[in-house]
Amino acid sequence: MMKKIAALLNLSFIVIFFSVFFLFFISFSAQAALDIDDLSQEDISQVKMVLKKLDPVILEKDKAHTLVTLTFNDLYQPLTKTEQRFLKQFLHLNAKKLDIKIPYRGMASGKEKLVKIVGQKVKVLPREREKFKTDVRELPVQFVPPQVLEKFTLMMDAMDKDIGKRLFVESAYRSSAYQLYLFLFYLKKHHYSIKETAQFVALPGFSEHGCVNHQAIDFINDDGINGEDNPAEFDALPEFAWLQKHAKDFGFVLSYPKGSLTGITYEPWHWRYEGR
Repeated sequence: MMKKIAALLNLSFIVIFFSVFFLFFISFSAQAALDIDDLSQEDISQVKMVLKKLDPVILEKDKAHTLVTLTFNDLYQPLTKTEQRFLKQFLHLNAKKLDIKIPYRGMASGKEKLVKIVGQKVKVLPREREKFKTDVRELPVQFVPPQVLEKFTLMMDAMDKDIGKRLFVESAYRSSAYQLYLFLFYLKKHHYSIKETAQFVALPGFSEHGCVNHQAIDFINDDGINGEDNPAEFDALPEFAWLQKHAKDFGFVLSYPKGSLTGITYEPWHWRYEGR
């Protein structure tokens, strides 16, 4: 009798175990099935909730000029376990399925050797006056590897000497955790299409902004033109024409030119340092 009871208990345990495992598997599989072309309404709601919880973290670190050290743990800390699992899915997206052909650069920890760029000021475009309430704004503190800052400074001195103009660093080093936040942030702009967003915002690990050996810099000119919403504006600048002729002399190359086969759209403002 005792043996029969023990056998029934063992059988019950096995049934319960596999039932729980099956439910977990189904739940995980359903969550992992992100539609890369068009996120479901449920996933869009998840994106919005995750961003709502992360925005205060980003704002606090930005004010303290410590955004450069943002880690994945910083992102996960305010989220529930379910939200953490949802966010981690974006770290495992298949670049080939997204038609992205840029090389994997590795994860950026925020612990790399970097130097600050502070006090950069540019004019505010007329269409942005209402947003900034001023004619001149100061760019956020930027961080770059020491050798990149040295070559950038030499390049700008040469540009100033040749055409009397300079460019400024609007965006340089980013940790991979911040890159992940940005990817989610820009999903709305691209109609919650992961595939479309990936043409404009690199996936974590693929971004040149987080690779000190191939450090990317996004330029903006004195008049506040950065080309983000209208690449043709930056493409028409004399500063851009100068870069096309001389940037290579200082070790900088245009990452995503017209007709690029990388899967990334044309970005005339985005240059990376390769050295000579």
